[in-house]
Amino acid sequence: MKDILEIASMEIGVKEKKGKGNNPRIIQYAKDTGFDNYKSDDSHWCSLFMNWCAHEAGLERSYSLGARSWLRVGMPITNPELGDVVVFWRVSPESWQGHVGLFNGYSRDGRIYCLGGNQGDQVSSTGKSQDRILGYRRLRLVEDVHFPRKILKKGSKGVEVKLLQDSLKKLGFEVGTTDGDFGQRTEKELIQFQLTNQNLTANGVFDKATREYMEIVLSGLISVKSLVDKVF
Repeated sequence: MKDILEIASMEIGVKEKKGKGNNPRIIQYAKDTGFDNYKSDDSHWCSLFMNWCAHEAGLERSYSLGARSWLRVGMPITNPELGDVVVFWRVSPESWQGHVGLFNGYSRDGRIYCLGGNQGDQVSSTGKSQDRILGYRRLRLVEDVHFPRKILKKGSKGVEVKLLQDSLKKLGFEVGTTDGDFGQRTEKELIQFQLTNQNLTANGVFDKATREYMEIVLSGLISVKSLVDKVF
């Protein structure tokens, strides 16, 4: 699974071309994501870039060049993590105009760092006022999740653990920050997940049986609501 923040970071410095002509990289974003009518990098491209990043990461997309379209995508959240979508208003909160990027932390003076396209006419990480935030969204995978055939347990680290943590959160289990570190909180919430299936051993180890069951649940064959209701 590619990390959307890493994908966006690799594009830092891509800049629109002044005057005649276009930066072919920005036009490629449009081709890759099906925006066939996008022909000039003079047009606003923050949402174009966000759609491209989400596409590359296998996550939900807005399929719109409007920044505020991202308020209808993914899950609404109040406590953002690195890589979550953040939407800002421009002109006024009631206007149609906006800006969209990826949450990239806070500055010492309380501003929010946003990694996105069309910031200073390029892909960059820029500090913005929190007063202009319309909302945060967490994008979900659009394809069935298939975990690496690897046993994960307390002490494990890496992208496989990030995938497990994101999947648990998608199912309603509060593991906290997706940091790729299988700690006590991830273990506790995995046990809660295992308790929804009497055929699993609730030991906090992401073994073959737990992995196969989670893949079935994430595919939509079992209701997430009924799953969580079994525990709480």
